[in-house]
Amino acid sequence: MTALESILLGLLQGLTEFLPVSSSGHLTIGKEIFGISTPDLSFEIVVHAATVLSTIVVFRKDILKLFSGFFRFRMNPETDYILKIFVSMIPVLIVGLFLKDQVEAIFGSGLLIVGICLIVTALLLTVSSYVKPKEKELSYKNAFIIGLAQAIAVLPGLSRSGSTIATGMMCGIRKDQIARFSFLMVLIPILGEAFLELISGELAASKSGVDTLVLILGFISAFVSGLFACKVMINLVKKTKLVGFAIYCAAVGSICIIYPLIF
Repeated sequence: MTALESILLGLLQGLTEFLPVSSSGHLTIGKEIFGISTPDLSFEIVVHAATVLSTIVVFRKDILKLFSGFFRFRMNPETDYILKIFVSMIPVLIVGLFLKDQVEAIFGSGLLIVGICLIVTALLLTVSSYVKPKEKELSYKNAFIIGLAQAIAVLPGLSRSGSTIATGMMCGIRKDQIARFSFLMVLIPILGEAFLELISGELAASKSGVDTLVLILGFISAFVSGLFACKVMINLVKKTKLVGFAIYCAAVGSICIIYPLIF
């Protein structure tokens, strides 16, 4: 992977992370276009960590408020919200502990899986745009259900933000509330995985197959583009339906399915 390819893939990751179109799927497509092959998911982990940091920047006031309430060590709205985030993390923690090797194998399975998962993303977004359950507040049960959607969305092409937001909307959670929860619930899992990879030495060039400078450039590129995309997505979720993104995912997914059959 060259420096330019890293920057372009970082831009792609940042722009698609917060849009319901699957950043991991687009990274797979981008690597296929550039003919890039890496032995593990180190680059993906680094650029995902970059977009998580951009989330922290955008939601810094919300996060500080949550922590200030949490460290009062008594039950209050902030503590309740953080506990719901912890509940949502249970499914993805189980996947990370017991199914990591299987997930990495799926990431290396090519465009067909990406295409199928993009089609599934399109269906989820379409259904959530037209199903109108009675609005309710976020509960621990719904937090766990949304966490299940996040865990399943580790598959490349199945949008994490799209799956969690769509699931939340079908549970009756308001779009602006579920968008905020969707962006905050991913902070600890992604940063935790990146930290474990860092201290284990898996991000070293000798193991990751990617030069350290190239990883840094990808990180910076994803962080900057992620700042822009996060703010855009917040406004889009509040103001528009998700059908447009569903059409896009269906189109790209169809191309991904057809492409390996032709070439």
